[in-house]
Amino acid sequence: QVQLVESGGGLVQPGGSLRLSCAISGSIFSMNAMGWYRQAPGKQRELVAVITSGGSTMYADSVKGRFTISRDNAKNTVTLQMSSLKPEDTAVYYCSPFRDRVGRDPSGYWGQGTQVTVSS
Repeated sequence: QVQLVESGGGLVQPGGSLRLSCAISGSIFSMNAMGWYRQAPGKQRELVAVITSGGSTMYADSVKGRFTISRDNAKNTVTLQMSSLKPEDTAVYYCSPFRDRVGRDPSGYWGQGTQVTVSS
């Protein structure tokens, strides 16, 4: 059984920063890639950042240069540092593990998500 708990969302002004955290429990983590996704109202959930089991990172073009994903295997946590936030970053953010090491096979495990709202 895998449990995911996201936190750190909130209301921030354009240009501001937020740090999201995801705590993972269960039999899946250090050997698996992890991803942060987001879903805006009326839109499909999209993958915004991936970190492999080896620590390599990949980002959607829309967030490249502004978001940074990291992981702490000792604490079973994944973090998404977001800066230079834009109104179009407004969404519910979710973390989710992959079944593989590099981020090709989504697991389908989800937490409750954390709301990020970027507005003046």
